[in-house]
Amino acid sequence: MITKQIIHKNTTLSFKESGKGNALVFLHGFLENSSMWDACMNYFESKYRVIAIDLLGHGETGCTGYVHNMEDMADAVYAIISELKLRKVTLIGHSMGGYVALAFAELYPDSVRSLALVASTSRADSEERQINRDRAMELVKKNSSIFVTMSISNLFGEAAQKQFPKAIELAKSEALKTSKQGMIAALEGMKIRPDREVIFHFAPYPILLILGKNDTVIPYEEALDQIEGSPVQLVSTSGGHMVHIENETELLDVLGKFFKLK
Repeated sequence: MITKQIIHKNTTLSFKESGKGNALVFLHGFLENSSMWDACMNYFESKYRVIAIDLLGHGETGCTGYVHNMEDMADAVYAIISELKLRKVTLIGHSMGGYVALAFAELYPDSVRSLALVASTSRADSEERQINRDRAMELVKKNSSIFVTMSISNLFGEAAQKQFPKAIELAKSEALKTSKQGMIAALEGMKIRPDREVIFHFAPYPILLILGKNDTVIPYEEALDQIEGSPVQLVSTSGGHMVHIENETELLDVLGKFFKLK
């Protein structure tokens, strides 16, 4: 994998690229970066052109402002896709990365071949969730390290914490690299994002939704409700929010089958 950078709105955008073929663009979640997709990149690079992007304020990508709404992040993704001269791409987004993928699909529909959302939702934040975002921002301002440690730990159930201690510690160490501004800008952006459920029902391309039955961030039953009556393909896993850690083998298999449908 080669790490590359471009300038967008006077800010450095960083991404990894490898392979040849139809383009797969991987978008990480909040407090993550492109490294969360390393296993997927290594697995698919022999058959596809794989790109993993550091979203605004995460990884090696800088901040463009004090609020990074999902449209801002989608514009940054499009800037990279344009730089690489890619006409159509498959977007794979984990959690916040899924919100960005849906914003991209709304803004640049002609550039989408298909969507795969992992532990994500098309719906806007509830009022309760928005209040929790505000609380999170206050904690980041006071002590971002405590916020990161608590946030990552809360993504894993008791069984997963015993099973994946090294992976969890790595996730924490990567999350701690995120700047305070990056954290707050993303929290603000997620808080104000609009509902995009209509894409699930009317998109002219295939959509895959992978959900964890024990996800504490995206409640399973609520997530099911948004795809009722839609053509979205659903795959449920036994784990929680961090599917790429708790169910890595299953994730690779499910994505591989979905990509072949193109």
